[in-house]
Amino acid sequence: MATIFELIDLRSFSNLWFWIALAVVWSSASHFVMGVPFDMVMRAHRKGGQVEADLRELVRINAGRMLYIADNAGVIVVGVLSFVLTVLGILGFFYWVEFCQALLLIGFPMSLVWLLSVRTARRIAGQELTMAQIYSRLRGLRLAIQAIGMLAVLVTAFWGMYVNASLGVLGG
Repeated sequence: MATIFELIDLRSFSNLWFWIALAVVWSSASHFVMGVPFDMVMRAHRKGGQVEADLRELVRINAGRMLYIADNAGVIVVGVLSFVLTVLGILGFFYWVEFCQALLLIGFPMSLVWLLSVRTARRIAGQELTMAQIYSRLRGLRLAIQAIGMLAVLVTAFWGMYVNASLGVLGG
């Protein structure tokens, strides 16, 4: 039983798997903008034609899906997300549960990404946009997601170094 707990270490900031998961989360968030793979956006912008038509349809489908979720369950999602983030914050920073700190440092910025994605979906679905405008909106959203991701990784890295240094000084 002790081997299992050694394998599943809840001291997140000293665990390589946490940092791999953090990289995967932000890499995926910046690649799948509103659920649309960004390489498809770039390919459609370069080639046009059928790829562009496919992109327009995929953006329409994903924007509709996001707005359906936001309109029908948005209040519940925001309430549950607020509750979970609050619990993680209290457990993480008041009771000093490192695993909860790590989850909060991933979850809070990702909630901002979700809000920006819903806002962009509303802007796209609310108008009849040209492909140039769709490209512009998706690029802008990706840039915002990357900025949030860079700041989140920076804050997480600094906080992780602080926690690891504190635990090293205190003797773990």
